[in-house]
Amino acid sequence: MPVTKGTYWLEYAWPGTLSRAGETPIEPGVVLETRDGRITAVRTGAGTPPPGAEVLRGLTLPGLANAHSHAFHRALRGTAQAGPGTGSPPRRRGPDGGDGERAPDSFWAWREVMYSVADRLTPDSYHALARAVYAEMALAGITAVGEFHYLHHAPGGTPYADPNAMGEALIEAAAEAGIRITLLDACYLSAGFGQPPNAHQLRFSDGTAESWAQRCSLLKERDHARIGAAVHSVRAVPADQLATVARWAEQRRAPLHVHLSEQTAENDACRQAHGRTPARLLADHGVLGPRTTGVHNTHLTDEDIALIGSTSTGTCMCPTTERDLADGIGPAAALQRAGSPLSLGTDSHAVIDLLEEARAMELNERLRSRTRGHWTAGALLRAATADGHAALGWDDAGTIEPGARADLTTIALDSVRTAGPPPRLGAETAVFAATAADVRHTVVAGRHVVRDGAHTLVPDVPRALARAVEALRA
Repeated sequence: MPVTKGTYWLEYAWPGTLSRAGETPIEPGVVLETRDGRITAVRTGAGTPPPGAEVLRGLTLPGLANAHSHAFHRALRGTAQAGPGTGSPPRRRGPDGGDGERAPDSFWAWREVMYSVADRLTPDSYHALARAVYAEMALAGITAVGEFHYLHHAPGGTPYADPNAMGEALIEAAAEAGIRITLLDACYLSAGFGQPPNAHQLRFSDGTAESWAQRCSLLKERDHARIGAAVHSVRAVPADQLATVARWAEQRRAPLHVHLSEQTAENDACRQAHGRTPARLLADHGVLGPRTTGVHNTHLTDEDIALIGSTSTGTCMCPTTERDLADGIGPAAALQRAGSPLSLGTDSHAVIDLLEEARAMELNERLRSRTRGHWTAGALLRAATADGHAALGWDDAGTIEPGARADLTTIALDSVRTAGPPPRLGAETAVFAATAADVRHTVVAGRHVVRDGAHTLVPDVPRALARAVEALRA
């Protein structure tokens, strides 16, 4: 392959390597040399761009990592907001798969709407939707996504001719949108504790964890794609099959993610079925550990927090989804103090904005504690960059330093939201003032994927999103 080189001049840069105080000074006038998608040299103090350099005006961060995504949930945005005047919500299903009482809109009612979208997807329509969603992520400065993938088979559970057709559609969609992907292929076998899959869930299930592992082993990594594993939840994978998933990930040194204690009803059902919390059940079957990330980790006991921290299990917070679904506020600060690295995800894509996720994590903690300043701006950016990439198996991304992948996100400092503060406070401006709309450039592996706010590979992202969503509604 031909050698590719490039030079970038960053008006201001946040390198992403934190001091002990949790901050990194903003560097003005930074020159980056890149070769074959990696940073080879970093020079500071360059007041003007060198000849031939790509100029990135604004504040440049390492590329953002979206550690938790369900791409098809993007089709629900703006359409699943039940409330007064919208009619009665559907009869919700509890975590054991049975029908519950009619109740104000909840996660379980929203899940029924989500299933109706999942029922309509094919490999082709999923590819079109995911391509547009990943392009939206690139516009928001996201350079890598962790796709928590459980929509495996045709409706009714019949495998496609290529048993990984749906996963391959996602991998190809990420390539066409210009971002990296970690496909977190999820084992999903039951509707609840001791319950077979319901009609919607048949296309999620491989029947057994061994069959899941055999199918996953057919997936191949690529330059832009890594393969990881997921336990959908303790309600969806029987306890005696958890170790199979953990062993598959351990043998490949692959990331392993799991929805953990997102709902109190799931916790109650787990205690009833197994006499212990979901976190303890996962630990007892070898699921927790430094390559594992618990997603949400919302309703935990003090013992759960200590267990997660002592095993260096990560935590992926998804604040915009957690508030949209009325899930609750997870104990992120306590988890980090206990030793759990934090990352961030957009999950259901109520919005796609990692800066908002970072801001929301701090603001949620303020609401809970009625005190301010739980994380520095640098620590919040670290969760959105290096620690998010590490949770997805991209340990060589998320910083601006020699040897790191040349993934960059540039935020405008002259918009109506960001104008005013001095550049030395750029990290605070990014986290507490900017939004995804302020992302000016996104560079992945040294290639401009977003330039001046426009996607270079998907010409009209709003139209692509509208067409993909409308096709599902039709």
